[in-house]
Amino acid sequence: MAETGEPQVTITSGRVRGRFEGGAAVFRGIPYARAPLGGLRFAAPVPVEPWDGVRDCAEFGPHPSQQGATAPLTESCLTVNVWSPAPAARLPVMVYVYGGAYRGGSSAESHHDGAVLAAEGVVVVTFNYRVGIEGFAHLEGAPANRGLLDQVAALEWVRDNVAAFGGDPDRVTVFGESAGAGSIAALMAMPRAAGLFRRAIAQSVPGTYFSVPLATDIAAALSGELGLPPAAEALAPVGPERLVGAADALAAGMTAYEARWGPVAHLPTPFAPVVDGEVLPGDPWSALSAGAARDVELIAGHNRDEYRLYTHDAPGEPADALLEAFAPGVPYRAAFPGASAAELAELVRSDWLFRMPSLRLAEAHAAGGGRTYAYELTWAAPAHGGALGACHALDVPLVLGTLDSGVGRFFLGDPAPEEAEAVSRDFRRAWTAFARGEGPGWAPYDPERRLTRLFDVEPAVVPYPEETSRRLWSGHVFGTLPLLTA
Repeated sequence: MAETGEPQVTITSGRVRGRFEGGAAVFRGIPYARAPLGGLRFAAPVPVEPWDGVRDCAEFGPHPSQQGATAPLTESCLTVNVWSPAPAARLPVMVYVYGGAYRGGSSAESHHDGAVLAAEGVVVVTFNYRVGIEGFAHLEGAPANRGLLDQVAALEWVRDNVAAFGGDPDRVTVFGESAGAGSIAALMAMPRAAGLFRRAIAQSVPGTYFSVPLATDIAAALSGELGLPPAAEALAPVGPERLVGAADALAAGMTAYEARWGPVAHLPTPFAPVVDGEVLPGDPWSALSAGAARDVELIAGHNRDEYRLYTHDAPGEPADALLEAFAPGVPYRAAFPGASAAELAELVRSDWLFRMPSLRLAEAHAAGGGRTYAYELTWAAPAHGGALGACHALDVPLVLGTLDSGVGRFFLGDPAPEEAEAVSRDFRRAWTAFARGEGPGWAPYDPERRLTRLFDVEPAVVPYPEETSRRLWSGHVFGTLPLLTA
């Protein structure tokens, strides 16, 4: 790759041209699979067709279909982006999987920009995958977990092509937050993803993996919003905006399904990976504790005040109903005697959805023989008068260094304070050292000491700090969520 003019490289599908920006070679919108349109709309990803000449890759590809952004039915959203600080080197590769409740997200969003992290000496790759009904609805006549299959196809593209951009295909680290972390946990349990990455970082893993009966019932409710059966053939002619509208309508009224869907009915999304026995053979906790991916090093952690992102400006559901829905029989009031009803409502949802699933993923991987590191973000977001605390998604702009993005300003203010810069540097140092194979800078997690790195203005390594919650959930089995009634 020439380092003057506009960078060009040859990949398996043809030649691409990017741009030099801030000293890095940047390529955007490279297709890694054919457009999922027509007969491919609800199919597994298909390798992209080669092209002649040089393809200009200066702009991001279109967003996957979602609220506020529905990709035209003439374009492919299945694209990758690459930031390379040293095109002639053989650098560690960090592949980011965005979150968005499995119903939203895009690699084109400014808070997912890879430039700042790439400046730490790694090749950064981001990509789009299908979300919502297109990617995760369990439909008759369509493979399960199409969004996860897209992720596998993107990682195969990385394996086959990243060397052309100065990356080392033998040193690939996947990292992601929320649904991105849940996807990474699933990838660690998927035989199809074996060997595609050496290290993984899972930031705030959601505890939602659906059984086939539950996913089938949810798909019927989704397609019922359109008056159609839950089948790929029936939904294929439907425009993306109508599919997105059906998902939004169901998400707004999910509490009506509590008797059938249990805690899922209290969540803001009807989508999650499906433990279908083929694409995803089992839930990640069972798979990792049995030794799946034991050769993959893992960082797993969460933020202290996860669910406050969703409740800081709204009262939400009553605490009694939420305690009964998420933790029946668990003595939260006795364990947190000084907590208000609002605090209990936040705690139980933080624990059930993010904190305990993340901790238990670290424990499962360690039990299965994998090298595992645990962390918690305890530094509180300064914007909104500090009301957000160390909430869900605060770590995204901190890890990627996108402090001046719209999401960064939402959490950090404008400009971001020096404390945010310091915590961001700390995250980036740890994550890139891990990607280089040096370890993140603290001792691995084990069930006796439970050492956990706290990310804050004054970082520390301590025994897992949320001990009360850990004990409350010690007897709970995180796994595949069932359909409660037939």
